[in-house]
Amino acid sequence: MILLGSTGSIGVNTLEIARRFNIKVEALVAGNNIELLKKQIAEFRPCYVCVANKALAEALDHPRVLWGEEGILETIRLARSAIVVNALVGFLGLRPTVTAIAEGKTVALANKESLVAAGAFIDPKHLRPIDSEHFGLWYLLDGRTPKRMVITASGGAFRDVPLEKIADAKLEDALKHPNWSMGTKITVDSATMMNKLFELLEARWLYGCENVDAIIEPKSVIHALIEFVDGATTAQMAYPDMKLPIAYALMQKIETPVLDPVDLLEVGSLEFRPVSPQRYPIWRIKEDLLANPKRGVVVNAANEVAVGKFVEGALPFGGISKLVLEAYEHFLDADPKSIDEVFAIDEAVRGWCMEKRI
Repeated sequence: MILLGSTGSIGVNTLEIARRFNIKVEALVAGNNIELLKKQIAEFRPCYVCVANKALAEALDHPRVLWGEEGILETIRLARSAIVVNALVGFLGLRPTVTAIAEGKTVALANKESLVAAGAFIDPKHLRPIDSEHFGLWYLLDGRTPKRMVITASGGAFRDVPLEKIADAKLEDALKHPNWSMGTKITVDSATMMNKLFELLEARWLYGCENVDAIIEPKSVIHALIEFVDGATTAQMAYPDMKLPIAYALMQKIETPVLDPVDLLEVGSLEFRPVSPQRYPIWRIKEDLLANPKRGVVVNAANEVAVGKFVEGALPFGGISKLVLEAYEHFLDADPKSIDEVFAIDEAVRGWCMEKRI
């Protein structure tokens, strides 16, 4: 495999699966965590390595080191592996997805932004979802046509926090995810419920089902539910651990235990809650966005800028959703007709959001 984002949480779990099932890692692509990358190189001995910049590349003792965005794309072109695991964070992951497909490779996709921003221009037959929710939907479908798809959300760090305390919450509070261990960006997105809005768009593009929704299940034991036309509803359950969806994305068929099965007596009970727009303001555009999914590029670009400002201390937590909602209104006519237009709209939205004061 070619692994993009090897030092992140998905990347580390992917290498655990590679280690367990003896899967050859032909290329490792990472950002700035050079010390962990060195350990990965020593263990997996990839043919190609790619890092964020030239300075980091020069710090590695490896015969084939590339760097930057072009280095990622060149790594995909050079490597012979049939599968690319795209665990990059953010819009940076879109070009690698498009390039991998153009090279005839299958993409095991953990990069939400690829489909959120450009789902209209990416054929899902080349994709295998790594997200636990989309894996759960795939696991349940079994060739049948769904009436309604439902994914679950943990509710994020502010699920049980009094509403009046959320708007001015600090970064360290937003990073206290109750169930999952993830990177900064996706953990903040979980706190705003932005990640779940993105996942609804992904589900729409992946499975061609327009009737999609999300509910909060605080224990993250149920990941997805499907309602069928006969009135039956099925649910996919597993303890919160990304190794199961990763293993299936890489191998498609698993006949040995990857996780311990869910012990319902240990779980005891399950609770379900609606996603409230009062707690998660971004939810106000859910229906409109699902009806106009190509506007995902606007939401993604605005969110990346907003989260960046929040992490830097330049925007309060409540300002993230506010900036995204204002950008969504400002760019209401966004309707990309090609991948090139997706990149042009992304650039325009980012410029507007950088100048906008909240």
